[in-house]
Amino acid sequence: MAEPEVGVTPYWELTFDADGDVNAGQRDRLLKEATERGVKDLIVFAHGWNSDRSGATRLYSRFFEPFPGLAPNARLGFVGVVWPSMRFSDEPIPDFERTVTAAAVAPALDKGTRGGLLEVFPGRATLVDQIARMLDQQPDEEAALEEFGRLVRLLVELHPEAPGTAFAADTVAAAGPQCDPEMFLGEAAEMCREFARALAEERAGADGELAVGVGTGTRAGPEGVQASFGLPRVWDGAHELLRQATYFAMKRRAGTVGERGLGPLVGRLSQVAPGLRVHLVGHSFGGRLVSFALRGLPRGVRNVKSVTLLQAAFSHYAFAARLPHDARGKGVLHGQQDRVDGPLVCCFSRFDSALGTVYPMASRMAGDSDSAVDLRLPRLLGSKWGALGFNGVQAVAGTKGFKLADALRAKLPVSGCVNIDASAVVKRGGAPSGAHGDICHRELAQVVLAAGRIQ
Repeated sequence: MAEPEVGVTPYWELTFDADGDVNAGQRDRLLKEATERGVKDLIVFAHGWNSDRSGATRLYSRFFEPFPGLAPNARLGFVGVVWPSMRFSDEPIPDFERTVTAAAVAPALDKGTRGGLLEVFPGRATLVDQIARMLDQQPDEEAALEEFGRLVRLLVELHPEAPGTAFAADTVAAAGPQCDPEMFLGEAAEMCREFARALAEERAGADGELAVGVGTGTRAGPEGVQASFGLPRVWDGAHELLRQATYFAMKRRAGTVGERGLGPLVGRLSQVAPGLRVHLVGHSFGGRLVSFALRGLPRGVRNVKSVTLLQAAFSHYAFAARLPHDARGKGVLHGQQDRVDGPLVCCFSRFDSALGTVYPMASRMAGDSDSAVDLRLPRLLGSKWGALGFNGVQAVAGTKGFKLADALRAKLPVSGCVNIDASAVVKRGGAPSGAHGDICHRELAQVVLAAGRIQ
């Protein structure tokens, strides 16, 4: 494997498989060289869902670029985590210009997305071909949407007869973890229509002006009457159903890689380099990955000195001791912030459409399909289905909140959860993701350094 092109040094790459097993050669190199190179503070960054190795490497190079200049006297080392996530190639790489292909909204699967599906779901080429063919042909029959939903369930190994086994939960109730997403167990046609409405509303600015229903989603003419008027197109919703299926599969995978892979490896670092200070950074599902790494730390390990979550794509109640809507429930990571010998900082932005609209709607569908009616409700800050990257850590006692400019002027708390509204810089991007990938900013690098008390 060729050496990654990252503009900071020393830099190490850690590659994990879907089960959390790390590339042994890369691991051993890091364990050997971290001390030899005189590194004091090691910044470990995990990319999110919708990325691949080349995209991850470009992201790391861009994000790490300001660090040497911001902390010229610090003895920094950098690690890029690469894990098998899925990137739909019609989605832009974080903070890079959108291509013509990415700018267009089209339900068909392009070559890059097909290849990505085959890579992250090996052995399912026939299923991928069937799904791609249906998205190409877009048949009008209601039964076709139900068949599409069945194929998607098979692709991500979701079994209706064995609920609760496929996807990791962000919150748990007294009776156990949440069941599998109902969006994949219920009527696929209705889920496709709901996603189509959400996407159309997002493209229209989420101003609620669309008042025409989707109906059966039939098309009139080659381009479709609905498409001509910018109204919901049901096969756009089917494409989003597939995207959400890979989303929930990657959600499960991110937790696995963090808890079984990165957490134990950070524990090994504490043994071979006891003076090394580790700072975990995660974008999108990478935020879930580094957070679950805390749960995988061996007992007594205290070398993680900060955690910084950038537009984290998991529940804002994940760290809660008690759920506001269910006194018997709690966040699946309740108390894990105490494993950090420093603060757990969550940066969020109101311009993140991926987390402000589509994520909460999908989460609502996952737990209660009857509630997916008013598509504007997910934007309420108190939403039951909110994400950390949209409004920060919720229902955790003692959490401090800052605007970005104030956070950069003040000293951050030395422990506990900290919310930082980064909307002042995390604000660029078009539908459907909005500013979800707009994270390569000097100010956010400053946040990582401030959280870790790195000078």
